[in-house]
Amino acid sequence: MCTKMVQVLWGCFLLWNLYISSAQTIYPGIKARATQRALDYGIQAGVEMIEQMVKERKIPDLKGSESPKFLKIDYMNYKLINIKINAFSLPNTSLAFVPGVGIRALIKHGTANISTDWEIKSPLFQDTGGANLLLSGVYFTGILVLARNDFGHPILKLQDCNAQVSRNDISFSGELSVLYNSFAEPMEKPILKNLNKMLCPIITSEVEALNANLSMLEVLRSVDNYTLLDYSLISSPEITENYIDLNLKGVFYPLENLTDPPFSSVPFVLPEHNDSMIYIGISEYFFKSASYAYFTAGAFNVTLTTKKIFNHLIRNSQGLGNMLSWIAELYILSQPFMVQVLAREPPVVNLLPGHFTLDIPASFVILTQSKNSTAETVLSMDFVASTNVALAILGQRLICSLSLNRFRLSLPESIRSNIEVFRFENILSSILHFGVLPLANAKLQQGFPLPNPHKISLVNSDIEVLEGFLLISTDLKYKTSLKQQSSFHGWEALNLIRGRWRGKPAPWLPVWSPLQEVNRP
Repeated sequence: MCTKMVQVLWGCFLLWNLYISSAQTIYPGIKARATQRALDYGIQAGVEMIEQMVKERKIPDLKGSESPKFLKIDYMNYKLINIKINAFSLPNTSLAFVPGVGIRALIKHGTANISTDWEIKSPLFQDTGGANLLLSGVYFTGILVLARNDFGHPILKLQDCNAQVSRNDISFSGELSVLYNSFAEPMEKPILKNLNKMLCPIITSEVEALNANLSMLEVLRSVDNYTLLDYSLISSPEITENYIDLNLKGVFYPLENLTDPPFSSVPFVLPEHNDSMIYIGISEYFFKSASYAYFTAGAFNVTLTTKKIFNHLIRNSQGLGNMLSWIAELYILSQPFMVQVLAREPPVVNLLPGHFTLDIPASFVILTQSKNSTAETVLSMDFVASTNVALAILGQRLICSLSLNRFRLSLPESIRSNIEVFRFENILSSILHFGVLPLANAKLQQGFPLPNPHKISLVNSDIEVLEGFLLISTDLKYKTSLKQQSSFHGWEALNLIRGRWRGKPAPWLPVWSPLQEVNRP
């Protein structure tokens, strides 16, 4: 009996642990996938990066001691200093995924031209001069193992390094160059031996330096004065034969509160495409966390004064001056007034195939603005504004723009019989369309930063709205000198996307008119 009781308790304990572990599962808000096409382009970009790197890096001095029999001396110490790689060629280079491990790099038949200064000391003489080395048969293979540290940074480790140069030809320069070149061939073998010993330590050192830079990446990034965005890795990269997936947390926080939102992320799966170099999946959770963070920070509350209303309404639409006069006459207000739009709840995000909508539940408050007294509320009502979201990629940012789709107004019962609801809905819709949304879109022009490597820009980008997430398909372009992105001045040159539009401009969202039929409660 006791044994059975222990087994039952142990089973309950295991079930509880399974429940806790499943309840604590964290799914990514952003998935970034690199395909074999990205690796193939990485070879081209990598050669350019290496060219830039070797110009900036100081190559260690090469030292050695030999007892050349042809000179009949006990020893000769030599040193190669100021080593500089002038040119190199890597004609046979490949990168391939190693499932569950990392990326294998293979270089064959490489060549390099090196210039250096040298010093020789022996019991009989010492001398200095210059020399050129032509290295051929350069070979390297190794695996870059990708993982994640405790802070969510990516980390790299070089595994199974094998590097060697099969031949080097040395040519001395200087006053006694003819003499030195006559016994250059016997010197080439010991120099090559020492050089091959140095190659893997040098490459490993470069990987460690790159790793140090990766540890300095900003995984918690300030977006604006309201929010932070967490880009940290939630797990080690997932590697298959065809791609590598990076699972990023992808969640917004209010600037003063780094508490996770009161809802959980849900899993989503990227489609098995391979036409583009990079695929970025941005989940509905990402946008919901942004909605919650901005709501918590009070970013959705807007106050329009008479001056702002005239700037945004009268200059952008005819006939609204009469509407404003009607409001003033209705409430016998000869003094200025204010309109407040206050979000009641975080806007509701919906991602459905081909459609991205944002429903904004808010309150509309009209207040008097007297010079000699405090503001007094004249009217307060609730509404829900349903908006369509247009998307574009500008530089390295995802840009959103809102367009009013429909407007539902809830008036208090006490005044519903005294006011023509339909007419009032149109008036308030006009204020939203021509006053509030332009202000919101001006803020949204700052965009959401997309994850991208240093000096890599996104080109040939395409956006598709799927069930529960956005799919961005893009290629990469490496820039040797990345210029500062120009400031954004308008939407005219952008390819705004609601669904999937490749190779042609996407249509703007349907133009909304305050006189169109609206949905009433």
